[in-house]
Amino acid sequence: MKKLATKIALLFALFVSTANAQSYKMTDIGVKAEIDAVNIEIQFYTPSIVRVLKYPQGNVCTKQSLSVIKKLEKVAFRTKKVGDNLVLTSKSLSVSINMNSGQVSFNSGNQLPLFKEKAGTTSFTVMNDAGEKSYTVSQSFELEKDEEIYGLGQQQQGKMSKRNVSLKMVQGNLDDYIPFFQSVKGYGLFWDNYSPTQFDDNKEGTTFKSEVGDCIDYYFMNGGNADGVIACMRDLTGQAPMFPLWTYGFWQSRERYKTQDELVDVVKKYRELNVPLDGIIQDWRYWGNNYLWNAMEFLNPGFQDPQKMVDDVHALNAHMIISIWSSFGPMTKQFRELEKMNALFNFKTWPESGSEKFPVNKDYPSGVKVYDAYNPKARDLYWKYLNNGIFKLGMDGWWMDSTEPDHLDEKSTDFDNKTYLGSFRKVRNAYPLMTVGGVYQHQREVTSDKRVFILTRSAFAGQQRYGANTWSGDVTASWETLKNQISAGLNFSLSAIPNWNSDIGGFFLQKFKNPLENPDYRELQVRWMEFGAFCPMMRSHGEGYPREIYQFGKKGNPTYDAIEKYINLRYSLLPYIYSTSWQVTANQSSMMRALVMDFAADKQAINLNDEFMFGKSLLVSPVTKPMYWKNVAKGNDSVKVEDFSSVKTKEVYLPKGTDWYDFWTGEKVNGGQTIQKETPLDIIPLYVKAGSILLVGPKVQYATEKKWNSLEIRIYEGANGEFTLYEDENDNYNYEKGIYSTILFSWNDKQKSLTIHKRNGKFPGMLESRSFNIVIVSPAQGHGGELSTTPDKLVTYDGNKVVVNF
Repeated sequence: MKKLATKIALLFALFVSTANAQSYKMTDIGVKAEIDAVNIEIQFYTPSIVRVLKYPQGNVCTKQSLSVIKKLEKVAFRTKKVGDNLVLTSKSLSVSINMNSGQVSFNSGNQLPLFKEKAGTTSFTVMNDAGEKSYTVSQSFELEKDEEIYGLGQQQQGKMSKRNVSLKMVQGNLDDYIPFFQSVKGYGLFWDNYSPTQFDDNKEGTTFKSEVGDCIDYYFMNGGNADGVIACMRDLTGQAPMFPLWTYGFWQSRERYKTQDELVDVVKKYRELNVPLDGIIQDWRYWGNNYLWNAMEFLNPGFQDPQKMVDDVHALNAHMIISIWSSFGPMTKQFRELEKMNALFNFKTWPESGSEKFPVNKDYPSGVKVYDAYNPKARDLYWKYLNNGIFKLGMDGWWMDSTEPDHLDEKSTDFDNKTYLGSFRKVRNAYPLMTVGGVYQHQREVTSDKRVFILTRSAFAGQQRYGANTWSGDVTASWETLKNQISAGLNFSLSAIPNWNSDIGGFFLQKFKNPLENPDYRELQVRWMEFGAFCPMMRSHGEGYPREIYQFGKKGNPTYDAIEKYINLRYSLLPYIYSTSWQVTANQSSMMRALVMDFAADKQAINLNDEFMFGKSLLVSPVTKPMYWKNVAKGNDSVKVEDFSSVKTKEVYLPKGTDWYDFWTGEKVNGGQTIQKETPLDIIPLYVKAGSILLVGPKVQYATEKKWNSLEIRIYEGANGEFTLYEDENDNYNYEKGIYSTILFSWNDKQKSLTIHKRNGKFPGMLESRSFNIVIVSPAQGHGGELSTTPDKLVTYDGNKVVVNF
């Protein structure tokens, strides 16, 4: 009898009814509750990450996430009732459900309020999704009045904060939508839905409303700060693998190289000029006409021997990637096989015409169709042709264009197209994740000797796990566009995807007449190149006019010299950049860092849209306005001419809480102030944080030309600091097996000593002994105000600990 009473008591504890007939049941991972005909599930994934599911009573939610790959951990949490609230608390996070309203709110582990739903805003509206009953789902949240949020992917608005923003989130050429934001308070929210979604932040609340959803499904994460939030998001959706060292060199492309000889000659020209280059890219139509669109074969007569082309590029110590698309022309082998599989979508995409002439002649429709990347067999077929047609030639990577994909003359019925996973409407925004992921996963199955490198136009949550660098789309060249790239890239990085770049110089040039001779455009090209030197990928590209350095003159010309200077600067920073990329992979860091990441308490810094950190040491403030041309009368007209008669300046804010060093002069400046920095054509404001240890590499023509056996170690006094030099075989996936080495440098500012710690790890080809040229940075005397890099001490290092005192 006693045992029966105990059993009844236990059952009562697991299923509790409230006065309003609301109920809940505890689970191993959280709680299930029924409140006002809505099922609510709280699931702890980690002590810092919790999933919230809501769905109408009587339904079952069995959704398998496309973005989230993390398995549930065993999380210790405690539960208690506090008034009308059921509170679940782990060591890092407290989740509360109001058992009357169903409102969910979140506090830190020590009960500091972080975030909450807006009561009464959970909404399920029945809708017909291509013949299937589903719901339009919506949930609103409450933010503090002055609370800033960031992320949501990439948009071209020029704004950092996403407060008072309205976004129709459907993937496009210029916009990548990721339904994830993070707050300056140190938490993040991932709305796990792939259908067209409306995001609104206004005085009524902060709302996600998705066209299709079997349930409301979101993840709340308490990271403590921006890096912590990103670490949580990558823990959920996948870590970012390493790129090869060569991908961090300089890249050249154009729309398009029309023959293989033209492409190889560009690499040869860079080598003749002694201008560094690591990557060359072949754009579209190497396959021939539009009916053969994306055939993944070299059917264009200008590419008579593609194996020779790849071999020639490699013989010049460069690498090559090539354009591939998410669609196929009707005369391709892929099209015919996919059609039999019912794996082609029926909506308009690019190109519309079979004719290559412009304007588009719709009397001759191309018949090109987008393939169903949600279908695993379709992804298998895609790789089969890619592998047999191109990868086996030794191609080094992929330029996956139109991965959103292009959807022209958009109609509501287009979203009724059936995919392998339901209607196109249901999964539309996840298309880039699926198509990019298919190529990554298949290449990994083929070989581990070559790291996957994908340049792609679109992205979705979780895509960082697929070895992809997203570019900002076919942007139009203008000064405003250049400035907008900065906040676009920063918010993309704040969405937990660390690899991003833009077409240096802008893709479309219609705003500029004779751009290569136009002083305004030439200056824009230089300033964009300066910005590009501090992005995760440095790549010059565009249509209409070629963009190679020699198109802008020759040595001695200010434009040419400035471009060459920043390409060389990029290469000198490769030890810093590659080591930073390791921090991205190993420690969930970010390379391109919004100021809110490192200076969240500085309200003057966090919404600046023209400054950022590159790694944790370098503050970059690109010039985004023209300075060095003027109009001169010429008959009845006026023409633009270069004017370098006076040096202009740019206003720069230096965040507080640290001192800063001018990278160019070594001058030390106090933080927390706005200064005017002189910006001749070849200078952008670039500052180094006090306490930084900056590693500078040798002058090279390509990334792996010289070993790092004599690095310059620059010390920026004023604070303690650390930097870890990371090295490996520069390609392949052996680093995943622990085959790499690290050397920790630490600076003690009070004692004025640098400790070079014992090397950890090893790899084939590793330097057993090397020298470090150590420089204590200060303004030079008699150097015209330029930085002196004369070594203060020369140290021989054999892998054992060395302490250098100053």
